Amino acid sequence: MRDRLADRARQLGLKVQVQRLAASTRTVKDAAVAVGCEEAEIAKSIVFVADGDPIVCVASGRHRIDPDKIADALDVAAVRQAAPDEVRAATGFAIGGVPPFGHDLPVLFDESLLEHERVWAAAGDPHSLFCVDPRELCRCVEARVVAVGE
Repeated sequence: MRDRLADRARQLGLKVQVQRLAASTRTVKDAAVAVGCEEAEIAKSIVFVADGDPIVCVASGRHRIDPDKIADALDVAAVRQAAPDEVRAATGFAIGGVPPFGHDLPVLFDESLLEHERVWAAAGDPHSLFCVDPRELCRCVEARVVAVGE
């Protein structure tokens, strides 16, 4: 899984080093403790269903994502968080390990992540992360920058 993600990162022009950790990185708090950063520096990738289509929202770990803000940004009527089976079907990854790329879904990128020099993102499983410049990540995945926090 990590090799697949590293290969995809290279294809996008990103230089990342995936770190496999003994500790779980499934939650924002776990990930922040595992790498020694603030929760705001964790770039969580959450799958939503917007008018029936899956999208990925990459958001700061410091706040909850507001589905109404996603709906406004996408100009859709209904947005809900995807169920675990929908997440795996849409991305090929399980909840807690969804990376911000490697799934070919549209990506919304939380503007508050751009306040940081670096962020940590899931690398395909709940024990792996990579560190990256959020501006470079946003550019490489062709994300749309929006305010998504509650």
